[in-house]
Amino acid sequence: MDKLQTKASVVDAEQKLTYAGIYLLKKMDLKPQDGGMEMPVLVPSELAPLEEVLQKLHFDDMIEINRRKERYDITKKGYAYLDDIIDEATALIEQYGDEDLEDVVEELEERNLDVFRARFIWGWYEGEFDDLVRFQQQRGISPIEEHWAYFLLSDDFYNNLALELDV
Repeated sequence: MDKLQTKASVVDAEQKLTYAGIYLLKKMDLKPQDGGMEMPVLVPSELAPLEEVLQKLHFDDMIEINRRKERYDITKKGYAYLDDIIDEATALIEQYGDEDLEDVVEELEERNLDVFRARFIWGWYEGEFDDLVRFQQQRGISPIEEHWAYFLLSDDFYNNLALELDV
């Protein structure tokens, strides 16, 4: 049995919704030619796991329903949140970009910062997760989950990110 499948999730359900929401906002913000996509109000079956994420984003006023186009649109609050996440990521990269991962983890822990969040935000900003099928292939995850939405909300995704952090 795969090492990841035997380990409990390093994040809880609420954290998964938060991280998946950050991921989804980026996907909705990017143009299709840059890997972005429109998010329909009635999601197709391959995106079904995102329904709860979309509900949370809608409840938090990060997205709104565009009834005319039958899709979700990012709100001003959602764009401001994205800007804050980008600022957080760029600050991490500017401060720690040249350091070894072990030193970064140690310093973040000393400052009582969330090491896993920093890892996620860094990878998200750098585009490491833009193609989740390729991410799985590069990480040697098997079997490959072809539907990115299912993988985004799986324990395997988050546990794999945590491997290098020893959390």
